[in-house]
Amino acid sequence: MTHKFGKVAVLAGGTSAEREVSLRSGAAVTEGLQAAGVDAHWVDPASTDVLQLRALGYERVFIALHGRGGEDGHMQALLEALGLPYTGSGVMACALAMDKARTKYLWRGMGLPTAASAVLHAATWQQVDLTQLLAQLGGKVMVKPSQEGSSVGMAQANNAEELQHALTEALHYDSEILVEQWLHGAEYTVAVVDGEALPAIEVRTPHAFYDYAAKYQDNTTEYICPAPVSAELEQQLRTLALEAFAAVGGRGWGRVDIKQDQHGELQLLEVNMAPGMTTKSLVPMAAKQQGMSFSQLVVRILDGAQVADKAPGVLG
Repeated sequence: MTHKFGKVAVLAGGTSAEREVSLRSGAAVTEGLQAAGVDAHWVDPASTDVLQLRALGYERVFIALHGRGGEDGHMQALLEALGLPYTGSGVMACALAMDKARTKYLWRGMGLPTAASAVLHAATWQQVDLTQLLAQLGGKVMVKPSQEGSSVGMAQANNAEELQHALTEALHYDSEILVEQWLHGAEYTVAVVDGEALPAIEVRTPHAFYDYAAKYQDNTTEYICPAPVSAELEQQLRTLALEAFAAVGGRGWGRVDIKQDQHGELQLLEVNMAPGMTTKSLVPMAAKQQGMSFSQLVVRILDGAQVADKAPGVLG
């Protein structure tokens, strides 16, 4: 089957705050595809003009870029213009999913559960009564740049002073900040591949929350797959993940992060359209539990590469 892919570019690296993680993802994906016999080559957009991909003989693209410029619809739009099939979701879904605040607006509008939150802006946040905001959100919050990933710029806050500091730091990464009610329950993540939800993973960390260091730099985080939950909760997690992914227009593959509140109710956190594919990454872990090797997983993802879906009734 792999011969049909032709010459494949694995886009990784880039210039976002998640460059280092993307470099690791790209190396793993390239190795996995090559092990399966795919003519795959690692391409870093930071040093290679992506507009030349067709001229360089590439016929298909595996996007292993994380964060801005790779996961937010920009690269997808460029590849659409080139007519090159690429992995994962299209322009609209990627742009929406990258924006945590607007994703939550959409989920709420569709009746999907997500924690209470507020959005603060660089130009006006200092006019907000932070003590009052904390009280409205339960006294403890998570602060997130609206358009960053890998927990970059995130922090928790228990009082107005901590919230002010967290906002100041987050504003280094984005001009729009999501302040979200703290969720006290267990954290889960569910991978979606070709319309199928893979086994849920429970994430446990001794850190205050699942931050960048917990994800990529130390060995204290536990990933339990399959998650130690009842069959009923497992089904609820998978169903919610599929609903959340479909709500933003996701296709191909992605990962949905979910957390329980103090009452045990599931609350959506975010959806990732180009999840990490490093040795510590969660999609490969769930795929392995499902019986897929890493090479089989990346080939399956690559097999789903496409350009934009045509609207019903469009000729050509």
